[in-house]
Amino acid sequence: MSSRHLLDPAYQLLADTTLPPLTHDTLHSRRVLAVQLAAQRSQTASRELDAVRVAERFVRGPAGAPYVRVLVYTPDVDAILPPVLVHMHGGGLVMGTPEAADLRNRRLAVDVGCVVVSVDYRLAPETRFCGAVEDCYAALKWVHGNADAIGVDRAKIAVGGESAGGGLAAALALLARDRNEIPVQFQLLTYPMLDDRTGSTVDAHPYAGEFVWSSASNRVGWSAALGDELGINRMSTYLPPARAESLAGLPAAFIAVGTLDLFVEENLAYANRLIAAGVPTELHVYPGAPHGFDAVGGADAAKHCRQASTAALCRALGR
Repeated sequence: MSSRHLLDPAYQLLADTTLPPLTHDTLHSRRVLAVQLAAQRSQTASRELDAVRVAERFVRGPAGAPYVRVLVYTPDVDAILPPVLVHMHGGGLVMGTPEAADLRNRRLAVDVGCVVVSVDYRLAPETRFCGAVEDCYAALKWVHGNADAIGVDRAKIAVGGESAGGGLAAALALLARDRNEIPVQFQLLTYPMLDDRTGSTVDAHPYAGEFVWSSASNRVGWSAALGDELGINRMSTYLPPARAESLAGLPAAFIAVGTLDLFVEENLAYANRLIAAGVPTELHVYPGAPHGFDAVGGADAAKHCRQASTAALCRALGR
């Protein structure tokens, strides 16, 4: 069923952007295209955002795994020890790099006055569940253990990401809670990819997923990460986060999603579970907005989401 009549006019160009369908056969070309698009977006940074220092680091990975590459974004701030956000990029678990969120992370570092550490986690299908989550935990552990050297406050650590990165941030919050080694203060989840059942064993509502990220794309991403376990009746502790048995004891959460996003129902369900578990949760649902809506900077929904997420992160980290 077409949702074109429900689309916010600000997203017409985004909706009309034609990319090759995501399949296992087209995955390589889609990865190359994602890198090219990221390079184009990063060229639009303002002088203010150019002042953010970016350093590439390689941190010790999980046992038996390679080192994990991270990008460290450091703004010019007055605070001696600013807070830090450990960030995960999007890409359906199968695409993307930290550079894809370069402009977003520069802006967030300036707006919040925090350091952003963006993780280049291993992608599926080359690395299956739960390698990506463990890579993110290795980066989180490095931030906490080297806070003085990085120049951040180890008592003010948040995790966040968009799409697949939002799902990994949610999984990372679960992992940090259960291992009880590193205190996480906040989780910033932008249209997070949380549930492998969406589009496989559970149908989305008839107006969801027409633009940008479809049920077919979702099946490709999750099957690459989970293989034969896609959509079966099991409870996983960390990935997908929607399968977690309990959400109690998690840090406060911010969730933003559009009504036309394939993930809208799973995001609403996760927010409800967080609230029922006693987790302070802020939820924003934007009418007429598709997946990736915040990439269109001039749209009202994108502006509001940026303001709301920045304010929530500032409150959580005491900025």
